Amino acid sequence: MTVRLMDSRAIGPAMGAEVMSRRTRDPIASWFFALEELGEYVGIRFGRIPPGAAEVEWIYRPHTHFDGIGGMADILRGRGARVERLPQIKYPVSPSWLSTLRALPTYLKPRRPVKWGPMERGLAKGNASQPPTAVAWHIFDDRATTQVRRVCRKAGFTVNSFLLKHLTKAIRPFLEDQSSVVPWMIPVNIRGKVDRGRDTDVHTSYVGVKVQSYETVHDIHRNVYATLAKGEHWANWGMYLLGRYTTAGMRRYLIATGLGASQWNLGSFSNLGDWDPEKELTETDCLGGWLFCPPVFRALLIGAGCVTFHNRLSLTIQAHPDVTTDPAVPKAWVHNWVKEIEIDVASVLERGVTARSAI
Repeated sequence: MTVRLMDSRAIGPAMGAEVMSRRTRDPIASWFFALEELGEYVGIRFGRIPPGAAEVEWIYRPHTHFDGIGGMADILRGRGARVERLPQIKYPVSPSWLSTLRALPTYLKPRRPVKWGPMERGLAKGNASQPPTAVAWHIFDDRATTQVRRVCRKAGFTVNSFLLKHLTKAIRPFLEDQSSVVPWMIPVNIRGKVDRGRDTDVHTSYVGVKVQSYETVHDIHRNVYATLAKGEHWANWGMYLLGRYTTAGMRRYLIATGLGASQWNLGSFSNLGDWDPEKELTETDCLGGWLFCPPVFRALLIGAGCVTFHNRLSLTIQAHPDVTTDPAVPKAWVHNWVKEIEIDVASVLERGVTARSAI
């Protein structure tokens, strides 16, 4: 296994001045520096499995300098790929400070964490300031990826809603109460309406979505788009920006007490979308299967990431060491996730658009 680290504590001297500037002047990066100061690892996980290989080459980009899309583009460009205009925001709602003001009361509501049931916790508690050891993944082939897309398109919901439904169902058996409402943070790409200088910099806000045990994919799809229609991603972006009026100690306090986000979240679910579907990138160091996973913190215990490269969808899950350090646990989650997806896809393809009760 090859690991290539690049975090804000281990970057080249040329970036030292930039790090100091970001730590003190960048209201977005300052939140991720606060997480580092609390002992968290803020590296975004990427992985590549070269053609014919079995081992993953793990690569990390610091969230202080990149978001998921920016990190993926930076890695591919560094390997000689020509990656030009990055994906832009798809939702028409414009930025508004009014949405931030309206959202302020939600940041003061009581936090209701979901409790875990019995599971393997690992031999020893891991070091949260290093990449998690509890990680697992799966890469679908070209045919299976196309089938997932076809099922979602015919049924009238997004691939993200479909994946989130089955991700939540895959993890429920590990919760103390399997009927619990499961809250997720879903990053939202806001490139096109926000300019941060470098196109690879953090251009990501988020919405919070709560998934009920009885909800269908259509329900989740409507809920996600309702939050976007209300401009919740802009409300949360505004809260990030208000960080410029807080001290480093205040930011650490808000994060440590769970008040740094609009709700308590079990984890984050992020999909970087479709990369090079025409398969025009032929650089040797870019070929193969690609993985992506958002970072995990004590406030976001699970990271679930997806990316499609050359029409092969990958799923990756990692767990914060406070949950487990045993790779068998996320491996079971991924196994369940893949099984739920495959069962639903097969059901739809066999019987048409009307799927089993999960849709």
